[in-house]
Amino acid sequence: MTYAPDVAFPGAPEAVREVAERLARAGVRRIVLLSGRGEPEAQRAERLLADVAEQYGAAWGVVRCAFFMQGFDESLFQPPLAAGHLAFVAGDVREPFVDAEDIADVAVGLMLGEVVPNRAYELTGPRLMTFAEVTAEIAAAAGRQISYQQVSGAELTTDLVRAGLPVEEAEGLTQLFDHILDGHNESLATGVQEALGRAPRDFMEYATRAAAAGAWLEEAAS
Repeated sequence: MTYAPDVAFPGAPEAVREVAERLARAGVRRIVLLSGRGEPEAQRAERLLADVAEQYGAAWGVVRCAFFMQGFDESLFQPPLAAGHLAFVAGDVREPFVDAEDIADVAVGLMLGEVVPNRAYELTGPRLMTFAEVTAEIAAAAGRQISYQQVSGAELTTDLVRAGLPVEEAEGLTQLFDHILDGHNESLATGVQEALGRAPRDFMEYATRAAAAGAWLEEAAS
C-alpha cells in the first residue's frame, strides 16, 4: 500500500487503516506499507496497519524510506535536471537516497513470504549525499553541465504551482520537505542487507542506468 502524495500527510493513517481492514476482511494474508522515515503521521500509519493485520491474522510489513533515487529521473526533479538547473530547498543536508528497485525487492519479498514479516525495514542507499553532490553525479553520468541552486520554501512553492500542482498540495510538499530535510535522516540503515542479504545499490549505479536510458537529455525537458 502507498498513500499519495505522501503517507505523512494529514488523514493518511486513517486511510491506511481503512484500506488495510478491507484487504484483511477480504482474505488478503500479507499487507506491505510504503512508509516514511521518522514522520509522526507515517509512524502512526504503521501502528494502525500492524493492529489491523494482527486483528485479522494477516502478516504485515513496512518499508521505511526517505528520498527515492528515481525521483531524479521519473518525478519531480527530472524536468529541471533535464533543463540543466535544479533549484531546491535541501541546503547541505545529506540524504541516504535509496533505489526504488531495492524497495521493490524488499516489498515483493515480504508479499511472497521470502522476507521475515511483522516488522519494519528501514531502507537506505549505501551513501549519504547532498543534493548538490547528487546533481554533480547526475551531470557526470549524463555527460553535460547541470547546476544546483538553493532556494527558499516560498520560492519552491511558487515553482511547484507553476509546474502544475494545486496550491494546497504544493504548500504541503514544501512543509514536508522542510521536515524531512531537518537532518534527522542523516544516517544509514541496514534494512536492505537484513531483508535481502546483499548491499543496497549505489547512487552512481542508478545514475549511470538512468542516463543511458536518456533521462536527462536536453530534449527531455521540452
